[in-house]
Amino acid sequence: MLVRPNRSFPGTLFMIKGSAIQMVWKNIVLLVVVATVLTLQYEAWDLDRFSLTLIPFQLVGLALSIFLGFRNNACYDRWWEARKLWGALVNTSRDLARQVLAHVDAPGDQAEIEAWQRDALYRIIAFVYALKAHLRQHPVLDEVAPFLPAAEVERLRGTKNVPYAIVVGFSERLTEIRRRGWVHPYHVGLLDESVTKLIDILGACERIKKTPVPLSYTVLTHRLVAAYCFALPFGIVHDVGPLTPVVVGFVGFAFLGLDSVGTQLEDPFEEDPNDLPLAALSRTIEIDVRQLLGDRDLPEPVQPVGGVLL
Repeated sequence: MLVRPNRSFPGTLFMIKGSAIQMVWKNIVLLVVVATVLTLQYEAWDLDRFSLTLIPFQLVGLALSIFLGFRNNACYDRWWEARKLWGALVNTSRDLARQVLAHVDAPGDQAEIEAWQRDALYRIIAFVYALKAHLRQHPVLDEVAPFLPAAEVERLRGTKNVPYAIVVGFSERLTEIRRRGWVHPYHVGLLDESVTKLIDILGACERIKKTPVPLSYTVLTHRLVAAYCFALPFGIVHDVGPLTPVVVGFVGFAFLGLDSVGTQLEDPFEEDPNDLPLAALSRTIEIDVRQLLGDRDLPEPVQPVGGVLL
């Protein structure tokens, strides 16, 4: 996610990183070059016979604007839903860690119970990092290795869905302590409810990741924007004259920029400047959970790199 301390006008006018201009400037340059050549050769090539009226561009431009707005709203909804899911993950992880420490207790060997609690809390952290790597298609086991026993990491090596396997393993350990009488049956239900929330978050994130905006919808948008922008000089060169490249560049930036914004927001789990800071959120959860255990060697919060928080 792009971190910018000042979002006030007119400072945002000059921002490059994370803005649409960074994605579309080459296309805008191409549009301006084409429009300039057509303008300069308007008389020599007798382009007046190919010139169009503004009516079709006004009609198509209005429809295209609505179309782009609808697509961008759909992409933003995906981005915002993903952010709410990771906010829920932060809260659920904290609450599950609290429940483990508060409800798992019994007369007997406290050292063994504390070891179980530490292992359980580290499994929560492992799930969070596994989910991050799973969504970003990074090597998952490299992320979870510091928080799980080496034998379990090896057992997970052939697993397709590591986050889900970690949650299932957590449930199995809840069954174990229930049988040993370390937790009241009522509290088992509360713990299991929190585990279910983790599975719900996993499934919802996978739904966003694996179900992008339909390709035909995206392809149609790209084609309409490209056709509109490259045909625009023929519609305005007769009336606008030498300023045709300027007008084409401005209109091209508007439509190409809107199209680019939707593309950037469509998959919120990647590592582009406007995507969600999954690494920072994961580190926040790790710090909060390990603090409950009294760990001293806590990692530092993730810092922005080049103004981008990953």
